[in-house]
Amino acid sequence: MSATQRLKEAALTAVVALALAFPLLGFQTTDTGDGYITRFSWVAMATAAAFVGRILLGLVPQRFHLHQYATRHTALPEGRAVTLAAAALILFAIVLPFSPFGSRRTIDLATLALIYVILGWGLNVVVGLAGLLDLGYVAFYAVGAYSFALAAEWYGLSFWEMLPVAGIVAAFAGILLGLPVLRLRGDYLAIVTLGFGEIVRIVLNNWSAVTNGPNGIGDIPRPTVFGMPISPGAPAGVTSFNHFFGLEYDPLQRLVWLYYVCLAAALVINWFSLRIRRLPVGRAWEALREDEIACRALGLNPHTIKLTAFATGAMIGGFAGAMFAAKQGFISPESFNFQESATVVSIVVLGGMGSQLGVALAAVILATLPEFGREFAQYRMLFFGAAMVAIMIWRPRGLFTMRAPSVRLDQK
Repeated sequence: MSATQRLKEAALTAVVALALAFPLLGFQTTDTGDGYITRFSWVAMATAAAFVGRILLGLVPQRFHLHQYATRHTALPEGRAVTLAAAALILFAIVLPFSPFGSRRTIDLATLALIYVILGWGLNVVVGLAGLLDLGYVAFYAVGAYSFALAAEWYGLSFWEMLPVAGIVAAFAGILLGLPVLRLRGDYLAIVTLGFGEIVRIVLNNWSAVTNGPNGIGDIPRPTVFGMPISPGAPAGVTSFNHFFGLEYDPLQRLVWLYYVCLAAALVINWFSLRIRRLPVGRAWEALREDEIACRALGLNPHTIKLTAFATGAMIGGFAGAMFAAKQGFISPESFNFQESATVVSIVVLGGMGSQLGVALAAVILATLPEFGREFAQYRMLFFGAAMVAIMIWRPRGLFTMRAPSVRLDQK
């Protein structure tokens, strides 16, 4: 590309950036009498950054834009190296609360990251394996959280009693959604699932008699240790964990226990996801993703396969919802808006659809970066958008595009 062409493209990019930045960055609403303040210097900086960025991008050699380059350079090592790396990561996660980094903020952030990892693996079943675009996945997340919170409030059920039930209820919701809509494809399916997610949020927000509406539900119980609550005291007839072991109560103990519960759940769900891929239903999901017509020609029922994928992904989302409710101790409809669905979809896309390790790394990155950059909160979406553009250019199939096949055929 010649210098003149690069300048023309950079100028066009700057014009587009100016058109977008003028209304979005140029004005900021305030509570003052004028109602807004102008920030035209920000517009100028955004336009200049777009111009310079497009110039620099044009200087990158063309081979760096090829999809084949991204595929070659994102392949994972195989065999013993992967096993050792996974063991090292698990060992680090186990000792994290007792390491020099094990502060309350770090453990709380790690617990949130593990919940997003579980959500990412659940949606990965639907999007990455079955090839179905679900933009309303947060609905199953909300169903799991509210089923646990309501059962605890009405019937006094514990976390361990409701954890499997939350997954089952969410799976049932996935089947109810799938029965009428999974005959749709592509954009139509995405629009319907997006509408389902919004319907669930609106119902939770307006059905005040059951969900308490926008006021939410509080006093959600935390996980106990073999029936013993971690607390300075306990109701009559119940022995607390601290009293049983003669330990002084520390609020950090409850947070560490919840972290280990989420870590154990993540490991179990990862094992389950890897194993189910090798079963006939997992191979059917991948066949459906590759070619639905060929899948039908083989005698498989695409509608049934889609239902199993939706139910499985929804069940994992329900588990994550129960853990989120236990972590927060309070939930409201605002916790389950479309931004959460977009975040989970971004996790799957950025990590690499079908890649367990890629999804986990993307979940950790997207869950932790906003917390470390709170002082740049107003630029958060700008950074996120820039990261998405960079991924689409240099890693169009995600951070890790390669994974081991579910079934290997012996060649003799």
